[in-house]
Amino acid sequence: MSLIVAARFTTFPAAEGAAQRLFEAGFVEEDVTLFFVNPRGQHARFPIGGDTDADPGAREAPKGGGMGVTIGAVIGAVIGVGIFAAFSAPLLVSPIAAGVGAYVGSLIGAMLRTKEHGKSDYRVPYHEEARKSGVLVAVHVSPDNQLDAARVLREAGGVSIEKATGRWQQGHWADFDPLKTPEPIKEFAEKRE
Repeated sequence: MSLIVAARFTTFPAAEGAAQRLFEAGFVEEDVTLFFVNPRGQHARFPIGGDTDADPGAREAPKGGGMGVTIGAVIGAVIGVGIFAAFSAPLLVSPIAAGVGAYVGSLIGAMLRTKEHGKSDYRVPYHEEARKSGVLVAVHVSPDNQLDAARVLREAGGVSIEKATGRWQQGHWADFDPLKTPEPIKEFAEKRE
């Protein structure tokens, strides 16, 4: 694994300027790369898009749907029996009404369960990325020159200066994970307001 130092910039020209300063400070071109980090939810980690397989706010919907199926089927069956008794309708009306009731009940139950958690004090476990979007300049460093790279990046206007271990291959950070929480370099950590 390689030691990597990175900083975020708001524009490509600013990031390119930082890379130039790194070259002037003695870092070689194969040890510096820059790339754009997309905003949260736009990392295309799934073929249909997005970063997670389900919306955290909808995690309770299947439970509500299950409850709704049961309640809806019972109500539908009762209505079907009522229609059968009142109008001398065919016996087939009762199972059809139960099926329609189960379907409608599942939809209502799922929506209510989702809505219920949206209004309550329940905290939805939503992934908040600590790494903001922007142009990331990453530098392959050694333990001896990591603080020098961080200093050059800070002086060039870089923010959110972090260090990481990863695979550096052919001049690029090969296993960069935009969802991984960055580890700030203590000497260059920004003060939180």
